[in-house]
Amino acid sequence: MENKKKRVYCQYRVSTKGQVEKNDIPMQKECCRAFARQNDWEIVREFSEKGVSGFKVSAKNRDAIIEIQQDAIKKKFDILLVFMFDRLGRKDDETPFVVEWFDHNGIEVWSTQEGRQRFDNHVDKLINYIRFWQASGESIKTGIRTKTRLDQIVKEGRWRGGTPPYGYKLVKKGKYNKKGHEVYDIAIEPSEAKVVKLIFEKYVNEGYGAQRLEKENL
Repeated sequence: MENKKKRVYCQYRVSTKGQVEKNDIPMQKECCRAFARQNDWEIVREFSEKGVSGFKVSAKNRDAIIEIQQDAIKKKFDILLVFMFDRLGRKDDETPFVVEWFDHNGIEVWSTQEGRQRFDNHVDKLINYIRFWQASGESIKTGIRTKTRLDQIVKEGRWRGGTPPYGYKLVKKGKYNKKGHEVYDIAIEPSEAKVVKLIFEKYVNEGYGAQRLEKENL
């Protein structure tokens, strides 16, 4: 009797807009497809999550994970394949148990870089937990580094990005980032600045509140 190929679901995830723009998902997809070919597996579905944080967003709120779990219960596939295990999530109090859940429901969980996560003994369970404990720590450290750098940019009087507040505008002053792209600085918009100044004067000197200011034709 001919052996049937194992059916594979692939899950890809990027957490930031920058990763989306760098085409990180195609890289994950290429690696997973090559890994499946090497093992003579058949990929039957692929799921892509763009701009989804595996640290901030619970698996319970991720449509892809929910659908994959529902299909696991229905035995629609045999293997869940990811580029690296942290694509499934980075929550040390949740993701290890998500991986274990798939295993207990008869689904093998594989990473192209780390192999198969087994649960044959307590050591396997410990390795599974430590992996996501480490991933969670890396997410925390990345968040600290990002916040610290943004604070430094503000203290240096530079614009950190996004839509400027009312009273200001974006201008180019010949500054470039590390990639050679000209970046914006923030500058006062004279016509709007007059309104902002008037609002402050009425609030501080005349006791105007938000509702009263809203009714004024400034």
